Amino acid sequence: MKTILPIIMAIFVLHIAPLAYGAQNRSGTVTLTVDLSNQPIGKETKLWVPYPVTDSRQVIGDISVKGDFATSGIYTDRENGTPILYAHWPKDAASRTLVFSFTVDRQEIRQTDLPTIEPAWNPSDYEHYLTSTSLGPVDGEVKKLADSIVVGKTTVLEKARALYDWTVENMYRDPDTIGCGTGDVCLLLKRPGGKCTDISSVYIALCRAAGIPARELFSVRLGKKTEQDITTWQHCWAEFFLPGYGWVTVDPADVRKAMLVEKLELDSEKTAAYREFFWGGADPYRVVIAQGRDVVLNPRQAGPPLNTFGYPYAEVGGEPIDFYDPKGFVYTYSFKEL
Repeated sequence: MKTILPIIMAIFVLHIAPLAYGAQNRSGTVTLTVDLSNQPIGKETKLWVPYPVTDSRQVIGDISVKGDFATSGIYTDRENGTPILYAHWPKDAASRTLVFSFTVDRQEIRQTDLPTIEPAWNPSDYEHYLTSTSLGPVDGEVKKLADSIVVGKTTVLEKARALYDWTVENMYRDPDTIGCGTGDVCLLLKRPGGKCTDISSVYIALCRAAGIPARELFSVRLGKKTEQDITTWQHCWAEFFLPGYGWVTVDPADVRKAMLVEKLELDSEKTAAYREFFWGGADPYRVVIAQGRDVVLNPRQAGPPLNTFGYPYAEVGGEPIDFYDPKGFVYTYSFKEL
């Protein structure tokens, strides 16, 4: 068995339990166990895993990577700077396992009293966060809708808030959506039901269409119990860039999730409280693992760019395998409180 202990410290300006937002931090050990041994022997196997790092809202430590892979390493994608754990098994490998664990101390986000005076800024400095993605256009109907929502608003803050309120009021959480959703904005504007990637993607596309830099952050939620299986707890939310301040957290998807779980009406006092909390706020029950859309991995995958990199990704014989298939792509995430 090979063991590597890579520790990479990087600083990104990033800033179930989404309803328990009174806690100020959450600490524990997250363990990802992957077993690709059910895949056919005789084909080369490659695995890419999101690799969380320390930033201003989380501290990552005690990193351990073990398995029967032939080679492994830590890489970074070119466009988004997301660190990637990569492992490789040769054609004749009968067993293909990897165990990746780390500790995390995650802080609650509370961004209040955002400045209302907007200094001069250059949008070209944030061009990467203003352009279309394959499923998130910023022209056509999306642009028309964004312009209609922000009419009469003059600052980035005013526009971003108007778009947030529109997203909360017009999107809804659909529990039947597979995974976190694909975030296909044009389809979502016709049928506005989905999960976190869907709801966040609509907000981000509208922001970008209105000239506001915006991006998604991908995470795994941290358990509230002492020990918990968090395999299906992937989550994403949004940030927009506020000139003179920096990146501001918004999570309209968790507003809609709270409404669904607690059977709240849009005009209820509790919904209003959630709307205010998730405007510039986020609970600590999440660890950021990646960002970016249309992701070209490093080492480069044989398949097309990934819509998102919120899940482990693998290829066998140069063909992607479905990470939603529990028999072919066997993996678990677990959480243990420190």
